[in-house]
Amino acid sequence: MADNMALIRSSSAKLKRGFLLWFEGFKEACCLHRVVMLCYKSRSLLIRTGQCFLLNGLIFLGSVFILKSFVIPVLQWILPDYCPHVSFQEICASSSILKIYSALRAVLIQLLHLCWFYPLYAFSIVLSAIWYNDIAKHGFVAMGKYKPAVAESLVQKVPSASKDAEYEDKPAGIGGVMIGIGEQVYSVLLLSCFFLEVYATGFIPYVGRAINFLLISWMYAYYCFEYKWNLSEVSLDRRLDFFESNWAFFAGFGNPCVLAIFCFPPLESYAVMATLFPLFVLTATGSEADHLISSKRKNWRGAGLGRLPIFYVADMLSMRVLSFLPLGSLHEQEQGNKVL
Repeated sequence: MADNMALIRSSSAKLKRGFLLWFEGFKEACCLHRVVMLCYKSRSLLIRTGQCFLLNGLIFLGSVFILKSFVIPVLQWILPDYCPHVSFQEICASSSILKIYSALRAVLIQLLHLCWFYPLYAFSIVLSAIWYNDIAKHGFVAMGKYKPAVAESLVQKVPSASKDAEYEDKPAGIGGVMIGIGEQVYSVLLLSCFFLEVYATGFIPYVGRAINFLLISWMYAYYCFEYKWNLSEVSLDRRLDFFESNWAFFAGFGNPCVLAIFCFPPLESYAVMATLFPLFVLTATGSEADHLISSKRKNWRGAGLGRLPIFYVADMLSMRVLSFLPLGSLHEQEQGNKVL
């Protein structure tokens, strides 16, 4: 009986800590005043952010709005598929005419997607990826933090590690360059496999949508902080360890972005996400998540929630793919260097 009570108290304490970390992450994501302050400090940042809003918000999202509120209703008026909308009732005698109208309308809408929305979608993905990196870099410059030095933010997460050890993670010279390239390749592959995992969970009956929402929240939170970690030269192992050890905080951080897009169809959800994503990148860039989490743990006397292997499946798939490529040896070399 005493053991059960102790287990209940321990579980209750962890649940409370998890909720507090989730709430702190949610609050951090909603600190949009940082965007205003950073844009006020940097004209380059203001221009890049404005370009993202122009392309994704005004052009892309505006095109979707015009399609749904004007183009489709006009096509339905010109090419109706219901008899009450047809002026000449004799047309209703032949249902094949209405079927032709419906097929023609569908073809015109698909041609519009093919000639405008899909090229705009691809153009937006490529250009936005470049702009997001520029936005994070200009945000770092505006904060006075953009220096080619290894960040000290995750030091407390590494057991018995000195500051000098941070610089030994990557050897100097060509070896460090090759390991850096290997990390980037592995990071892209890991996130790609995680995206496939997120996509697959959407087909799970009953609980699939809830799991999908949680995984997408983690995915967007990781994307937002990845720009900051790249600029701070935080190694991939440390960022994954920090992320998985503070999974409740990052779930809370990703929730506002996902809530804004979760109920939209795919095309609209991408346009909304691409419009809002720079704001969350800047809030992540200006966030002091490590200090915030560290202060909470001091209040909890060092107690944490434990590491949740969020990327376990994606890591297994990535390592499986890398085992067939010559670049797979780079990851093994990196792990060997860290053991040494």
